[in-house]
Amino acid sequence: MTNQFDAIIIGAGQAGPPLAGRLTGAGMKVALVERKLFGGTCVNTGCMPTKALVACAYAAYLARRGGDYGVMIGDIAIDMKRVQGRAETVRTNARTNVEKWLRGMDGLTVIEGHARFESADTIRVGEELLTAPRIFLNVGGRANVPDMPGIGEIDYLTNTSILDLDTLPEHLVVVGGSYIGLEFAQMYRRFGARLTIVEKGPRLIAREDEDVSDAIRAILEDEGIAIRTRAECISFAQRENGIGVGVDCTTGDPEVIGSHVMLAIGRAPNTHDLGLDKTGVATDARGYITVDDRLQTSVRGIWAMGDCNGRGAFTHTAYNDFEIIAANLLDGEDRKLSDRILGYALYIDPPLGRVGMTETEARGSGRPLLVSKRPMTSVGRAVEKDETKGFMKVVTDAETRRILGAAILGTGGDEAIHGILDTMNLDAGYRELQWAVPIHPTVSELIPTLLGDLKPAG
Repeated sequence: MTNQFDAIIIGAGQAGPPLAGRLTGAGMKVALVERKLFGGTCVNTGCMPTKALVACAYAAYLARRGGDYGVMIGDIAIDMKRVQGRAETVRTNARTNVEKWLRGMDGLTVIEGHARFESADTIRVGEELLTAPRIFLNVGGRANVPDMPGIGEIDYLTNTSILDLDTLPEHLVVVGGSYIGLEFAQMYRRFGARLTIVEKGPRLIAREDEDVSDAIRAILEDEGIAIRTRAECISFAQRENGIGVGVDCTTGDPEVIGSHVMLAIGRAPNTHDLGLDKTGVATDARGYITVDDRLQTSVRGIWAMGDCNGRGAFTHTAYNDFEIIAANLLDGEDRKLSDRILGYALYIDPPLGRVGMTETEARGSGRPLLVSKRPMTSVGRAVEKDETKGFMKVVTDAETRRILGAAILGTGGDEAIHGILDTMNLDAGYRELQWAVPIHPTVSELIPTLLGDLKPAG
């Protein structure tokens, strides 16, 4: 027997549950299938538990710096079981709330199990068959584990398994110098572990401008983190005194010995075991589902949201995917992915807030540019907090006066960037923001000054 629905949602990540709410609210009979943990990456292995750990690490960092503020604390000790337990509580509570919300939703049938396509409109979950004219994929992603030499000979951690670690590594080697790897590296260094970051490329977070990359490297090295870039031939081997990570760098020891190794080498979509071959849904070379400007796949009646579509691996972009689909299906609107202005943050301390183009991308566009850059030492709030590392930078189109992109690497940068993000979304010129009167003392108050110092790009 096949159960008939108006819509089927596969995955209870950031996009699936709110879409279920909108569809059932419109009177549809909906099934939502989740094979493991309600809430998806953000709730279980991403934003919520990791930012809880970042908060713990920041508290440890401030405690050690207490003397700088005239606060004499004494010896600082880290209880990793309590640290891990705090993060676990945060994610467990969030997951429970999502599941409770879904199970109490009128018109929604929640099914636990692994969904696979039987055809373009039929899903199998165990012995049960479900069919619907509309199917929405919100299956997320997982840590990428490349087939590197020796990887099968060692025990390694990922961003998922490290969350269960309730002891402090003696020496953690993080393989991968991008966003996830840098956040874990700094937090574990602040907990007291020795830290080495191994990155294949010539610099950290290669998608960012070189000055941003260099500043972040300096921030991490100031905290005692060793960084090995240009590690062209990364390999692994079990050694008597730990795990050997071959780095093959042009300078320094050719091998780093760590007590623990964490892989932070990108993400892979959970599309490999959905049975997409039975649907005709197109994917790219890395397995991401191809979608159009309205998040429809190559097969009519199937949409893909969140990490699995490769159009933004963030909680907020996944939620916006839901908003686009709901607006177009239920509200008679014509919302498009191409209208989205991407903003995001790197949650080291100080954080990096980013929106739009990098300066490098803007220069490559051939437009006439105006650029401005100011150090965080110019920000009164940063000086008062004695957290003056980093800088602000903005790039604008000299002709249209529109802001093309910005970076705020500094205390509060993840919040202050929203003033620029909002201006870009309103399609306002930079002069409108320049004449705003921000509150003193805040990080955002430097933005008008930053814009007032725009100069032609050299």
